[in-house]
Amino acid sequence: MAIFIDESSKVIVQGMTGSEGQKHTSRMLASGTSIVGGVNPRKAGTSVEFTVADEDVEIPVFGSVAEAVDVTGADVSVIFVPPAFTKAAVIEAIEAQVPLIVIITEGVPVADSAQFYALAAERGVRLIGPNCPGIISPGKSNVGIIPADITGPGKVGLVSKSGTLTYQMMYELRDLGFSTAIGIGGDPIIGTTHIDALAAFEADPQTEAIVMIGEIGGDAEERAAAYIEQNVTKPVVGYVAGFTAPEGKTMGHAGAIVSGSSGTAQAKKEALEAAGVKVGKTPSETARLLREVLSA
Repeated sequence: MAIFIDESSKVIVQGMTGSEGQKHTSRMLASGTSIVGGVNPRKAGTSVEFTVADEDVEIPVFGSVAEAVDVTGADVSVIFVPPAFTKAAVIEAIEAQVPLIVIITEGVPVADSAQFYALAAERGVRLIGPNCPGIISPGKSNVGIIPADITGPGKVGLVSKSGTLTYQMMYELRDLGFSTAIGIGGDPIIGTTHIDALAAFEADPQTEAIVMIGEIGGDAEERAAAYIEQNVTKPVVGYVAGFTAPEGKTMGHAGAIVSGSSGTAQAKKEALEAAGVKVGKTPSETARLLREVLSA
């Protein structure tokens, strides 16, 4: 099994005809993702040709998400549009009743995220992102920009705020493989949280152990620690990026800012360890801790 996506997921790409959309659609197709359409009102009725395993594949372009869903039965949308158009794209997908929307775009205004987050919550739609690498269930489906050749299917679940650290942890544990790896993004307002992913991994029979990667800023990791203590029976190891970050300075992600003692890496590490989570000082040490937990 896997969480949120699997081989039956039917994916549409909002922004497929743009350069980033085309590049990553090609990569997603190559990794086995079932992409059933793109959306661009100005190019409705056309198609885009991709080469997959030496075979040409034509992906139709629809004028709206609603039309794409109606024709293809799509149940996932991944969004590759500029920040100024992201809110409209997400709202269109929510109103078309797409159950899972993956928002790759970086630099989405927080007010826009707040608006579409509230609508998604009201309609029961799951968002991943914005400003995230997406989600992969190796060998089944890959929605976003995560490289598919780092690792294969296995028994580890990974949830991470950081895209780059998602890739590194997948590489560190490539011999064990992953049920699903999900990059949730580091903006102040995001859809799927650490807790959402932890709950799904806890319920997933394929997932035997969980890696949780956090970073400075906010209190998501502290809340996740409290959730783990009360609800998660599977072993969890963690890593928190940003021990050397200066106070009051935004680091990389818009949400990665420390104010006083709130949101520091040390506070997060202590909260996780108090909940029984082993926390590594580096990604490599975190991977070693997971191996120790699984071999115990």
